[in-house]
Formats: sequence, C-alpha cells, structure tokens
Amino acid sequence: MPTTYQINFNRLKKIAEENGCVFNPDPERVKKVIGLMSENFDLVEEWVCPCKQQFKPAQKGKDILCPCPEWKDEIEEIGHCYCKLFFSKEKAAQIK
Repeated sequence: MPTTYQINFNRLKKIAEENGCVFNPDPERVKKVIGLMSENFDLVEEWVCPCKQQFKPAQKGKDILCPCPEWKDEIEEIGHCYCKLFFSKEKAAQIK
C-alpha cells in the first residue's frame, strides 16, 4: 500500500506534467515540501501547502491547498512557484 508521501508525489508529478512544468531540480527541496504537505494531509485530509500555510497545525477548510490559486502565475512571472516545488522547464534547465 502506497504511503501518503508516495500518493502525494504521484499526484503532484501528474499535475506538473499536465501543466508543462517540472519539479525543482533540488531533490531535497522536493522531498521537504512534499513531506510536509503529506504530514498535513495525514492530519486534516487536505493537501495543505506547507509554505503558504496560515494555521499551525493545519486546519481543514482554512488553509491554502496545493497547488495554490497563484502557482501558474508565479511560474510565469519568476520561473517557479512560491514554494519552489514547481518550476518551468526553462528555469529548471538553468539550475541543473
């Protein structure tokens, strides 16, 4: 049975692929953000964004979910989302 982390990783990878972007080239950053988000899911059963999270611990129905409403605009403007989880392919290639 897949872990919450693996379910979340697969979910986010699919979202990235469907939207023409990629994960951060830094695997440690990816692991941290997805891990914290997975912990939030285990707590409140929502994919609460750990970087834009307003309530500690996360509160169901009150925190921003991932992907957030601004993520595509952030990638377009600066090449990555606020959390530095999703990157444009071009920005990721500059870092590698």
